[in-house]
Amino acid sequence: MTSGLSLPRPSRAEVLTAVALVAAPFVLEFLGAAPDTVNRVLVLGLFGIGFDILFGYTGLLSFGQSALYGTGGMVAAYLLVEAGFSSVLLSLLIGTVVAAVVGYLVGLIALRRTGIYFAMITVAISEVFFYLEFNPLSRWTGGENGLTGVPAPVFSLFGYTHAFKSGSALYPFLALCFFIGIVVALRIVRSPVGVVFRAIRENPLRAAAVGHNVHGYKLVAFVIAAAYAGLAGGLLGVMQGFMPPDAFMFDTSGQLVIQTAIGGIGTLFGPLAGAAVWLFLQDFLQGTLNMGTTWKLALGLVFLLLVCFLRKGIIGGLADLYAMVFRRKKPAEAPAVRADSRAAAPATPPVPPRRLPAVATDGPVLRVKGLTKHYGGVLANTDIDFSVRRGELRGIIGPNGAGKSTFFKMLTCEVTPTSGQIVFEGRDITGMGVTDVCQLGLTKSYQVNQLFDKLTVAENVTISALAERRGRFRLDLLSNVDRVDGLQARVAHTLELVNLTHRAGARVSELAYGEKRRLEVGLALASSPSLLLLDEPLAGMSPSERVETVKLLRSIAEGRTLIVIDHDMDLLFEMVERVTVLQEGRILAEGTPEEIRNNAAVQEAYLGGMHAVGKP
Repeated sequence: MTSGLSLPRPSRAEVLTAVALVAAPFVLEFLGAAPDTVNRVLVLGLFGIGFDILFGYTGLLSFGQSALYGTGGMVAAYLLVEAGFSSVLLSLLIGTVVAAVVGYLVGLIALRRTGIYFAMITVAISEVFFYLEFNPLSRWTGGENGLTGVPAPVFSLFGYTHAFKSGSALYPFLALCFFIGIVVALRIVRSPVGVVFRAIRENPLRAAAVGHNVHGYKLVAFVIAAAYAGLAGGLLGVMQGFMPPDAFMFDTSGQLVIQTAIGGIGTLFGPLAGAAVWLFLQDFLQGTLNMGTTWKLALGLVFLLLVCFLRKGIIGGLADLYAMVFRRKKPAEAPAVRADSRAAAPATPPVPPRRLPAVATDGPVLRVKGLTKHYGGVLANTDIDFSVRRGELRGIIGPNGAGKSTFFKMLTCEVTPTSGQIVFEGRDITGMGVTDVCQLGLTKSYQVNQLFDKLTVAENVTISALAERRGRFRLDLLSNVDRVDGLQARVAHTLELVNLTHRAGARVSELAYGEKRRLEVGLALASSPSLLLLDEPLAGMSPSERVETVKLLRSIAEGRTLIVIDHDMDLLFEMVERVTVLQEGRILAEGTPEEIRNNAAVQEAYLGGMHAVGKP
């Protein structure tokens, strides 16, 4: 709770932004800044907000934003100059919508690839749009001359008319547009969609595995960035009185990336700060120092210094300085709760049921028939028949290379089988995607931790719980993540189950290895699965951590169906009801732990028949 005159955290940034925008023209005029430069900073800052959502929050580096910037600007300018539109606001809105639609179409193409290939596609798209503007579409865009005569916005109210002309007279209009843009952006990044954006940035594979439609959310981020680019492009034409053709140039995209890096990636305000540094230094180097064309060399050196010594950018550096100087004393962390003292822990809020209840069936919860996976001439799994009863705790063992992990990947639809059938809860899921299968209630923890390392423990669990609460895709862009029905209870309950409540605010990178393994299980649990697959949950743990984790697994097994792979057969045999043994991709044996210990074929496979399996 806040006290006194302190503002609630969600509104603090908006209020400070409003105060800064009101004070900026007076401060900058005192510093000798040209009004046109200040206006241009606002336009580029608005342009950068969308790019920062795309790159800083979602992790998608695009060099094609100039295509969308120019598209929105040219459409708005054409409507005002050639089509006879009298409303500047309507023209800006149409230009923004057109840019968003074009961004959607471009995103469908560009997002077919990831990483450097995505960036290369956006470069190519930028060049295509530049060519179209200068050649086939020059009749409408003006070609090398652009579109001149773009009018300034005019407002009429109760007989009073006010025209926002160029220079300082246009600043209030541009400042209002920027303020609206930053308020909307802040709502987006605080929304459930914003949480998913950050999950995709950190680990897109795990974001999909816990039930989010990663491609759909990437496309949303791309369209948002396109809309901001289109609006900024329209404002550029209004600010200058003409729409310049260089808006389409690749250099525009490059400057946007540099300015965002200078100001601070993933801050929303970074592009504004970066644009201010870029433009004010440009004016100073060219105007005051008369450096001519060599100003780019000096500016490049400044950029190198900032990147090398202020890696989080200006805004990130100021945030770190604020935290260092005004850091509040952290409350003492609660002592770790041992797994065997769980009964004494305070009760957590009741957890709502699964958003989509499991389909009731009389047969096994999972049934596999003839499951086979070939990688070329390599047989990973061959003709596996396998079933698990509801509520059963099943173990899977086998020597290294027996095909256990591949078998798990096929069960969760990360890998498509060469042949065979997988039936879960009475539904054939063969060939489905991992996201859809998780939404049905089947998920797993990974052998190698797949966490969102730069986020906190609570944020990691929240990402998984959001998929269970909201489904694979939802456009609640302006809602608050804390208001998602049942989310807080789900997160609190999961943290208690994996004994990480006392570490909820810690970043994953600060956790001990055993805590990370528990969090790995917690991510799978937060989706409220009816069938949970655990791939070597004890791997890499110390003996004491193994004992504690076995107690944890026993506690979470109550009322759930679990399948566990692990090499520690002593602990596994104490925990499970039945054991399936894989060898060379086939089922070698199946039975109770005692039956498997005494199975001669299993002893031969593991120890050459010298000792009983599971005994020292």
